[in-house]
Amino acid sequence: MRQNPSFAMTDVAEIRRLIARNPWVTLVSSTEDGLVASHYAVLLDEERDDLTIVGHVGKPDDLIHGLGQRELLVVVQGPHGYVSPGWYGDTPSVPTWNFVSAHLSGIPEILTPDENLRVLDKLVAHFENGMPQPRLLWERPNDPDFVTRLERGTVGFRLTPTRVVGKRKLSQNKPDEVVETVIAGLDGGGAYADPRLADEMRRDFAARKAAR
Repeated sequence: MRQNPSFAMTDVAEIRRLIARNPWVTLVSSTEDGLVASHYAVLLDEERDDLTIVGHVGKPDDLIHGLGQRELLVVVQGPHGYVSPGWYGDTPSVPTWNFVSAHLSGIPEILTPDENLRVLDKLVAHFENGMPQPRLLWERPNDPDFVTRLERGTVGFRLTPTRVVGKRKLSQNKPDEVVETVIAGLDGGGAYADPRLADEMRRDFAARKAAR
């Protein structure tokens, strides 16, 4: 991902927030047969305060990616959306796309079956937490044999990235009044309304104003 100093996101806490709020990621590997990509959910490793993530792939994706043997690129995509030049006012301009994203690269560590099982348990608990009646991994009608077979069909991994590129392009290069207009446009009811992106812009805008 090409970096621009105006849009660089280097704060670990902010990238952790991005991962926590957008756990559905893209895994990319370069193999002898070319590039391969898969999509899985990940979690921040709760035992670490850095950008280490844990997750799993279903077999045979571990072999397809060469998991644990070569570098893995994890693409984390946050809120993103179209920005109309009409929101810039009466000035020469073109459309753009605002977004928040991070790329985490490194060689992942393969988890043991017990570690993988704990990660699977945490993944289910994490996402079921939002349900009115959570269905956890070990609860009926699941039984131990079912859970064991589930684990055997997956390969868990832990990735502590050795290279991180974070980018937050939220109209930081525009005057305050334009930023406010773009936020209003994204908050509106038009074809390109995107409240999540508007919230990210509003949060970033407030932080930048407070730092002046």
